[in-house]
Amino acid sequence: MLYNYSLVFILLILFAVIAIDIFPQWYTWQSRIHIGRYVNRELWTKKVVRIAIQWLKNTPTIKLTDNKRLIIIDILKGNYKRSVIQHWQQAALILGLTGCHKKTKNSHCQKEIDAFLKSNFPNGNWKEQPTEIDGVILAYAILNIPWINHDNYKSVYDTAYQLVQDLVGTDGTVAYRKYTTDYRFVDTIGFICPFLVLYGVKFNKPEAIDLSIKQITTFNENGLLSNTNIPCHTYNIKTNLPVGLFGWGRGMGWYAIGLIDAWRILPAENSYKKVLELSVISFAKTAITFQNENGSWSWIVLDKSARMDSSTTATLAWFLANASSIESISTICISAKEKALEYLKSVTRRDGAIDFSQGDTKAIGIHSNEFDILPFTQGFCLRTIYYN
Repeated sequence: MLYNYSLVFILLILFAVIAIDIFPQWYTWQSRIHIGRYVNRELWTKKVVRIAIQWLKNTPTIKLTDNKRLIIIDILKGNYKRSVIQHWQQAALILGLTGCHKKTKNSHCQKEIDAFLKSNFPNGNWKEQPTEIDGVILAYAILNIPWINHDNYKSVYDTAYQLVQDLVGTDGTVAYRKYTTDYRFVDTIGFICPFLVLYGVKFNKPEAIDLSIKQITTFNENGLLSNTNIPCHTYNIKTNLPVGLFGWGRGMGWYAIGLIDAWRILPAENSYKKVLELSVISFAKTAITFQNENGSWSWIVLDKSARMDSSTTATLAWFLANASSIESISTICISAKEKALEYLKSVTRRDGAIDFSQGDTKAIGIHSNEFDILPFTQGFCLRTIYYN
């Protein structure tokens, strides 16, 4: 009898392991059947919004690992997921749904955002205090919501600002992690710079704006390929030498988000506005140069034969939508943005989930080989669709 119980137990474990490994792959495969078959932009947009609302309620886990076999081992070791990755997924969804609500007054968007705030920020504070600057972009997303009283969430914003302050290094710029203080990652431009500018404007903190501009301009000096606007993954502040890939697609996206959102938030009379506008114009021209014929950008933008990445495409589309307000580049930006949206439509699954975004980067020079769904992409696609 004991032998039979042991056999059953072993079989159950074996079944669980197989299910955890195989079901996600099967689900992805069947989801891609008839991908991109949308007869018009309106139907596609409705599906994209519906999935974004669904994901804000229950955000899909973005894996740390690319491993597809014996995933249960990664889960048991704590190498499967990390909450900080979820922060920038949720931030993008809130930004996208906020844009949808502003343009269409969609009550479902407001309802789900309010439910998210109630669940994750009870009494106007973090339910779980963020420990990494990935949480700053989530604070930025909340600070963008037009219908809430931001004084009620001041603790959320102050916590995010202090998180940034704690990572300011000897060079006066912000590190990505406490254990990488000698490096300045391009990701940080997107994570913190828009928040710092908006926080500075709303709460009269000019020093926050100064820090944002310093983060961007110092990266421009040390983190861009010589005589180009192509960022590297990171640079070392002791040597001022670049480290990692130049032209990593989502790195381009992080740089684009930080630059364009900081620029658009700054009041017209602010002295930094023109400084950033020159960078916006230069970067827009560079980005368009590397756009593929089908409207996408590759995960390494310098190599058009590399796999296409929807997360790069969505973030650069958002950048170009905003940059189109500058008269000298308006026409080329609008054209490139529209091509990008058509590409994203072509890789949207039947249920409205945009596919083929690169997974999370593991370390400097170690990029994901996985291309799947990413709520971050969904959110920035929505921001672009509802740009005004």
